[in-house]
Parts: sequence; C-alpha cells; structure tokens
Amino acid sequence: MTRKILIAASLIGLISIILGAFGAHGLKQLISAEAIQTFETGVKYQMYHALFLLFVAHTHSISEKTKRIIFYLVIIGVIFFSGSIYGLATNNLSGFNFKTIGFITPIGGLLLILAWVFVLVSVLKNSQKNVI
Repeated sequence: MTRKILIAASLIGLISIILGAFGAHGLKQLISAEAIQTFETGVKYQMYHALFLLFVAHTHSISEKTKRIIFYLVIIGVIFFSGSIYGLATNNLSGFNFKTIGFITPIGGLLLILAWVFVLVSVLKNSQKNVI
C-alpha cells in the first residue's frame, strides 16, 4: 500500500504543479482574475493533499487498513473537490456547464476532511507509539 500511496502522492503533486503553471500563465488571458483565484484554490488543496499522502505513507501510527481508507478518501476527494473547482473556474471555456455538477465540490471537501479525521483517530488510538 505504501508504494501505491507514494505513486499517487507523486502524481497528484506533479499534476498540481502543472495545473498551477497552466493557471498562472495559460489561463491569464482567458478567465477573470476571480476565476484564476478560484482555480488556484483547487491547485493549493490538491498539493496539500499530495503532501498529506506522503505523510500517511511514511507514518507507523496508522494501520494499513486505515491507510487504504485514507488513500481512497483523498483520491476521490481531490477529484471531486479540486476537479470541480477547475471546471467551475473555467466554466466559460467549455461547452459543458460545470455549475450543474457543482454539488460535488462540498462532497469532495467532506471526503478530504474525513481523511484527516481518520489520521487523527489513528494517532489518538496509538498515542503510546511514535507518530512518525
């Protein structure tokens, strides 16, 4: 599971850097400053969770079963949260109206919150063990 988490963290981080550069340079002339800021929010949260997965992969205070749950919560959460934000920020550039699926943004956010809750509960349960 550790290898799978590390690969996912690397890909999520890589994609966030690419999208961040694209947002800063490629979208500048195409969408409003407010939409750029919204797009950057998606990039930030995606990168935060890439780093979060790196931590999860290397900690010994979280069981493999819990790591698996966190992994899926983060993957789906990033896709729903950041992905929908990217779509909403660039809505006027495509033929699809991303506002119709905007309801998945808070669902993605909830999944990301749940991933952090799983870490907290695991650490509290294993308070006698080393965290990292």
